[in-house]
Amino acid sequence: MPTFSDSNPVKIAIVGAGAVSDYHHVPAIRLDPRARLTVVCDASEELLDRRRGEWTEASLFTSDFRAACQADNVDAVIIATPNYTHAEMAIAAAEAGKHVMCEKPLGLDAGQVRQMYQACRKSKVVHMTAFTYRFAPAMRYMRHLLREGSLGEPRHFRSQRFLDWPETSWGWRQYKSRAGAGDLFDMTIHRIDFAMDLLGPISQVCGAVARFAPRDCMPDGQLCPPSEVDDWSCLIGEFAGGATGVWEGTTLAKGYGRNGFGHEWAEINGSEASAVYRLHEPNTLLLGRTGSDLAPVAVPPEFLKPQDSPRDPTQGEPATVFRYDLVWEFVSAIVEGRDAVPSFYDGLRAQVVADAVLESHQKRTWITIPDEPR
Repeated sequence: MPTFSDSNPVKIAIVGAGAVSDYHHVPAIRLDPRARLTVVCDASEELLDRRRGEWTEASLFTSDFRAACQADNVDAVIIATPNYTHAEMAIAAAEAGKHVMCEKPLGLDAGQVRQMYQACRKSKVVHMTAFTYRFAPAMRYMRHLLREGSLGEPRHFRSQRFLDWPETSWGWRQYKSRAGAGDLFDMTIHRIDFAMDLLGPISQVCGAVARFAPRDCMPDGQLCPPSEVDDWSCLIGEFAGGATGVWEGTTLAKGYGRNGFGHEWAEINGSEASAVYRLHEPNTLLLGRTGSDLAPVAVPPEFLKPQDSPRDPTQGEPATVFRYDLVWEFVSAIVEGRDAVPSFYDGLRAQVVADAVLESHQKRTWITIPDEPR
């Protein structure tokens, strides 16, 4: 395995040059002296032309993802493409010996995700799921308080993710063959993941999804096939450790704009205290005990970012900049020769639960979540 350093950085290919890469991944690569963007791949030649003028550090721009995965000047691949392409691309990268980070959901169902996970294990490459919100400072601090016992025995987990999105077309995201599901796979799956990170495996769930907006026209008024996926999702879960959980997500919550970040509320009620993380104020945790109301507490400096992250937590929009630590963790795992956190295994566990929500809604019953072998 090569030895990486500032003078020999991890060379990264971005596959999918859209908004997520521009907003999260490329700024993060630029921030880390151990990493360098070398290859950019996208199916759109028009977007590639634009990125040539913006991401000038890259030396190869291509519409062929296999060429990107097999390039000699690539050590790792970040996949930020439509959901239905993830499995083929991640497996191709792994088979080429490249480390892989992939946006969520990893696949259209757990079967695809298992194939991705197994391909990475077979090739012995680092694999990571882009579960961004694990890196929010308030989430990291809440995890610490839970682990050290400050909240007591955890009893309830509660998650709300409310967005006020236009009721026009989502493009590929609104068709089952390309997205798998809607809000459930796009937003709620994040909350399923960090709930299990906090409280351990989920043993059984019941859930439901619904679609209210037809999304049968483009923003310019042009007609398109209507949406096939959910714009509201919910589940009730029981954790193997004894706690209960409730999750709800929607893209149709009018008035929940919050400068584009929407409303996010993740709460743990323990036997000693309650703690609340909110996306729009990620550097502040709400804490409360019997006899005192929930009140804001500043996240201590040591939890504002991972210790060695090059990010300055005093700079930038707090609800944006913590996302850069995702690439920092991916690069750190490669440099240090260890597993990344969260891995494809974490993505698989979350996918199994999300799939169970769809099964529960279809069958109108509780679904037992099986143990997922590593």
